[in-house]
Amino acid sequence: MRRLRTLLVDDSRLARGELRTLLAAHAEIDVIGEADDVEAAVVAVTGLQPDLLLLDIQLPGGSGFDVLERLPRVPAVVFCTAYDQHAVRAFEANALDYLLKPVEPARLAQALARVLQRPSEQPAPRGTPLVAGDPVFLRDGERCWFLKVGEISHIEIDGNYAHVHFRGQRALVQRSLALLEERLDPAAFFRASRAVLVNLRHVRNVEPGVGDGYVLHLEGGAQVEVSRRQAREFRERLAL
Repeated sequence: MRRLRTLLVDDSRLARGELRTLLAAHAEIDVIGEADDVEAAVVAVTGLQPDLLLLDIQLPGGSGFDVLERLPRVPAVVFCTAYDQHAVRAFEANALDYLLKPVEPARLAQALARVLQRPSEQPAPRGTPLVAGDPVFLRDGERCWFLKVGEISHIEIDGNYAHVHFRGQRALVQRSLALLEERLDPAAFFRASRAVLVNLRHVRNVEPGVGDGYVLHLEGGAQVEVSRRQAREFRERLAL
């Protein structure tokens, strides 16, 4: 039987206790810890690497979305909250489910079944670059997304921010291009210039560019220029 290492994040001790009581009826659940605010949740998820996060939305120090935004790797997430106005945003973020408090045993069982239907994902060692199948969480203002790293086509620098392009959309995140490059799989992502990081698996066509550079045509129609400085490395990366 597959087991789910589960972390409870809620600022209410009573709410965490009620969840523990309900989860005791599910032999597949191992509750490995609790957290009561944003900072504690980030530390707990990073250290314990749970399979499942039962996450309240309104927390001391921010919100459940703030927790997800700070995680290097995002586990399966089921939101548990007393406020249904966050439901649309949660599902836009591709949360697996959204439970209203007080949590009904039948709805909890339904949510856990949904999590168990997902393929099992083994946590990678800390510091390992994110690869195509790894989930990541992005937030741009009030908009949130869960996506696989492989869905990212390219990333463009914008001052102290970066535009992350995926599925024909883009999110503005407060990360430097150098930091993102360090976090992503170097076998897939290539620094096309000082301003752009491109996922080579999204390249559909290559044309000569300005000077000795290239123009990469990506899925979805976007174009990325490879600078003359990076052109030689590009040729060496893709040569037989």
